[in-house]
Amino acid sequence: MVLPLALVVALLCLALGAWATWFVVRDRAVVLRQLWGGAVIEGALVLQALIAGVLAATGSPDVDGVLLWGYVLTQLCVLPVAAAWAFAERSRWSSVVLLVAALTVAFLEFRLLQIWGTV
Repeated sequence: MVLPLALVVALLCLALGAWATWFVVRDRAVVLRQLWGGAVIEGALVLQALIAGVLAATGSPDVDGVLLWGYVLTQLCVLPVAAAWAFAERSRWSSVVLLVAALTVAFLEFRLLQIWGTV
């Protein structure tokens, strides 16, 4: 269950990043639909955190708990902070902030898979 959901999250992040890149190139600010896209990704991250909690409680992966939860909690914080920043900054730079956040979450997702031992 961890691998398919992680791939979905990573692909959604890359799609959101591509959408934000398009807005950067066109010199446009973030629109509400992009923030809703980030909210969908955030929902998938919450679901993934719940699954990770259940698996960690059952002792399924033999990983360092501090490292695992550091990545999980960081992922949960990046998009909401970027969304608030992008909503407050109504210029091209709001799209840059969303782009960086989406790529950061995609990278953290890849690292989380490496920590989990599936990649």
